[in-house]
Amino acid sequence: MTQHTRYEESRAVGEQAREQEWTRPSFGKQLFLGDFRLELVHPAPALPDEAAKRGEEFVRAVRRFLDGHVDPALIERTGQIPDDVVKGLAGLGAFGITIGEEYGGLGLPYLYYCRALMLVGSYCPALATLLSAHQSIGVPQPLKLFGTEEQKRAFLPRCARGEISAFLLTEPDVGSDPARLATTAVRDGDDYVLDGVKLWTTNGVIADLLVVMARTGKKISAFVVEADSPGITVRRRNTFMGLRGIENGVTEFKQVRVPARNLIGREGDGLRIALTTLNTGRLSLPATCAGNAKWAVRIAREWSNARVQWGHAIGRHEAVATKIAFIAATAYALEAVMELNCRLADDKRNDIRIEAALGKLYASEMGYRVLDELVQIRGGRGYESAESLAARGERGVPAEQMLRDARINRIFEGSTEIMHLAITREAVDAHLSAAGELINPDASRQERAAAVKRAGRFYAGWLPTLVAGAGTLPGGYAAFGPLAAHLRFVERTSRKLARSTFYAMSRWQGRLEHRQAFLGRVVDIGAELLAMTAVCVKAEGDSADLGRRPYELADTFCHQARRRVDTLLDRLWDNTDARDVRLAGYVLDGRYDFVEEGVLDPSIDGPWIGAPEGGENVRRKIT
Repeated sequence: MTQHTRYEESRAVGEQAREQEWTRPSFGKQLFLGDFRLELVHPAPALPDEAAKRGEEFVRAVRRFLDGHVDPALIERTGQIPDDVVKGLAGLGAFGITIGEEYGGLGLPYLYYCRALMLVGSYCPALATLLSAHQSIGVPQPLKLFGTEEQKRAFLPRCARGEISAFLLTEPDVGSDPARLATTAVRDGDDYVLDGVKLWTTNGVIADLLVVMARTGKKISAFVVEADSPGITVRRRNTFMGLRGIENGVTEFKQVRVPARNLIGREGDGLRIALTTLNTGRLSLPATCAGNAKWAVRIAREWSNARVQWGHAIGRHEAVATKIAFIAATAYALEAVMELNCRLADDKRNDIRIEAALGKLYASEMGYRVLDELVQIRGGRGYESAESLAARGERGVPAEQMLRDARINRIFEGSTEIMHLAITREAVDAHLSAAGELINPDASRQERAAAVKRAGRFYAGWLPTLVAGAGTLPGGYAAFGPLAAHLRFVERTSRKLARSTFYAMSRWQGRLEHRQAFLGRVVDIGAELLAMTAVCVKAEGDSADLGRRPYELADTFCHQARRRVDTLLDRLWDNTDARDVRLAGYVLDGRYDFVEEGVLDPSIDGPWIGAPEGGENVRRKIT
């Protein structure tokens, strides 16, 4: 099989798995089309009073439990979340926050699920990962969306009670390319028989229930699997740069029999189930990122007032003050994006696949930058561990731990690079529907002729809308007061971005999908515009109780974001992409191996891609 054939096969698998239709409005989709639909997100949908009251009570209960029963330093030091912490959270209902009450869960809105994760993530990111992996991508979410009533009644009450679930897709040779999936599920009477190895199974070491993706013939299917089934072995528990308390392993399946009734959906629905699950599953990661950022504001403020250098508190020096401003403004914006996406998810009237993906992408990148700046403000103390600081008599601030813990956010649930590609595919869906065959190098002459007619009709109606809009009117969005100018910028930039995308499609046609750096910048601009919109909407709502203070934060954030957007727009067409790609090719070919001389490699010998062999089963059960 040629490299081109493998690429086409992988692309086809991904294309078949994505949702094909847009049956509900999408703010994100329209934003990339140059149509700034503010009415879709403002006013942000409100929750019923009863749901909000129950949600507030639950978050307060979680706060009390964390404060009284959880020692995050112990979890970091031992690399394990104590069983009594897991059972205590289960007693609060924290493993069934969004599971319906009819199945034994709390049935709370996503907004309070994410506010709880924001709180937990600010205190112990490993604990937040345990809860979110269980509920966002583990058994509860796919069964809520695709499970039969029999499956829901069999498994959801167990999940709500605290039986832990895990999601198993990744394999040693499979990351973002599911076409290479090697785990198989072969029908044998009333069962399927599973064989294969899964890597990086978060919660997999202690899970009671698994969602397993396996190949059924040429397609991929999803199954609920009992973790103690004969033939399942957790070969090892993995350790990482951060999140040292997570129970992440390598899980091996050898002739594991799974009842056919545990198939989720139909055969071949596996990837579609996984991708659809992530539409709302990705709401959890921005929540933990927002929690990290809000914690960083507090530490930056207290430390920058306490630390005095050259006659002033360091926060009064401009070099540090600019960092504090970035941290505070970005923390407010990350919370705004998280809240807006949750409210849209709870409201259910909008398709949020783009907004959720943008939220994950933006929060993981900006949240990490916030923590990196906090470490810089703390100086040497930022690099020192909390335990070491406390041992020599200072406040044990875990800044370096939070930075390490946050690094994975840019990788799991879709790396930044994969998120760029996935969001781009959704953002240009209207163009591909209208003119896809024009940019398809394999299209026939007849297909191209038909596409010309479709494209002509679409662009004749669409291109004129990009000339002017509310952003060109001095009084546009006046209801937002001092933030109106920023929303006008968003509207104008949305149209400019759409024009740039159209020009790129005209210029590169079928080669556009390979212009990944260009497409990444398009998506990053869209993410900034979403964040600006969300922060303006939040500030306008918060001002009723907090006065001008929310406007001040939002205004500063928008000014910072506008500078980033301007830079990205410039780099769409003025960049070193072609040179970079050429140079990278030379590096891969060994042309510059002289650069590698004069060093030693401390890596432990072994194959680049492998799987563990032998050893004891390290799976354990929470007791």
